[in-house]
Amino acid sequence: MRMTVFRRRMAEEFGEVRSEMLARDHVFAALGGRTADEALEAGLDAKRVWQAVCDAFDVPAERR
Repeated sequence: MRMTVFRRRMAEEFGEVRSEMLARDHVFAALGGRTADEALEAGLDAKRVWQAVCDAFDVPAERR
């Protein structure tokens, strides 16, 4: 998954402002205690980060 796809899916699911806040501020245990932005900066695959977000916020399977 490309970073642009990740950002687009975040915005579609949570809205522009909230998606930016979640990526910047929410710490995910599944990402080693990092935020989505930190995980991406550390080189984790965007697909893995998206899956962690989906799991944490119970995003329905059809939108994952």
